[in-house]
Amino acid sequence: MEYLKAFLAGGIICAVAQILIDLTKLTPARILTGCVVLGVVLSALGLYKPFAEFAGAGASVPLTGFGHVMAEGVKTAVTAKGAMGILTGGLSASAAGITAAIVLGVIAAILGKSRLK
Repeated sequence: MEYLKAFLAGGIICAVAQILIDLTKLTPARILTGCVVLGVVLSALGLYKPFAEFAGAGASVPLTGFGHVMAEGVKTAVTAKGAMGILTGGLSASAAGITAAIVLGVIAAILGKSRLK
């Protein structure tokens, strides 16, 4: 049941983003950025945490989950460090994900073959 909830929640998030790509003139970059901002806003309103607990990886893996992690990191860092936490909390909380994306991107670039058109 846990896998089904994660699959459905993540699938719905991705389907909404795909619908926005197909039916609007928004660029994919703006839609992806909007997903991160939506995660931050929903986290600030206290709505994303219960959703993430319900959906598991279906809510934490998409970009909305990245926004939620950043918002929670800022909240924790502000409590611990004061105003300086605004600048450091989001990156500290999401450092593992950012590092994994960079390292895996480099590995894919090394192993992949580019083709000239």
